[in-house]
Amino acid sequence: MSNMIQLAAFKDGNTYCLFNRNEIEDFTPEMLTAEYWQENNAITGSAQGRGTTWFIQYQSSIQDKQWVLRHYYRGGLIGKIVNDSYFFTALKHTRADREFSLLAHMQTLALPAPKPIAYRVIRQGLLYRADLLSSRIENAQDLVAILTQKVISDDLWFNIGETIRRFHSQGIYHHDLNAHNILIDNNNNKAWLIDFDQGELRAVSTRWQQNNMQRLLRSFRKEQKKLSNFYWQESHWDALLAGYNQ
Repeated sequence: MSNMIQLAAFKDGNTYCLFNRNEIEDFTPEMLTAEYWQENNAITGSAQGRGTTWFIQYQSSIQDKQWVLRHYYRGGLIGKIVNDSYFFTALKHTRADREFSLLAHMQTLALPAPKPIAYRVIRQGLLYRADLLSSRIENAQDLVAILTQKVISDDLWFNIGETIRRFHSQGIYHHDLNAHNILIDNNNNKAWLIDFDQGELRAVSTRWQQNNMQRLLRSFRKEQKKLSNFYWQESHWDALLAGYNQ
């Protein structure tokens, strides 16, 4: 089966959109708003981070599809001032276009990451705001949620490391590689990576790869200190590295 994506663009005034014609039949920019899906009774849940992430059920002519809608918010101190606005230089440099393009590239490589569905960029003078629709990984939980419930096997840790290596060997840099952005499919223990905001395609380099892995290790240690029940030990990191370094 081909993993090539058919893209279509949409422009209306200062609103720019790109969507995946393989996944969406009747695109309208309003689909990049929570209000649209609320009016169509298609919201199936939500999650809180910097903002609200919405889980959506889209009814196509062939099958129901599960999607994730996310608005781009700034983090850190600057996020308390400008919240969700970014300087506009070119469409290809927007957070939405970069993440969408990276997700599309990863689909051609058959990597376990969400499919890109659509994005919207609204330009307001020198600034822009943006939203992204991507596929939801069904029957999956993030690794932190799983580790608050049980110990996982060394084989699964090995699989997680092996999965991260697949991305790194293709030059896929994950800007925020942490335990929350690793999902495990409950059906077959398959590992997925999500949330590639500010991710990028880089020349393969041991330096950034190891920095990426150290970021992940810090996230496990952080969760261990924060949560009263978190079934992770340093030896589990060794099992993960065994998969990564194989």
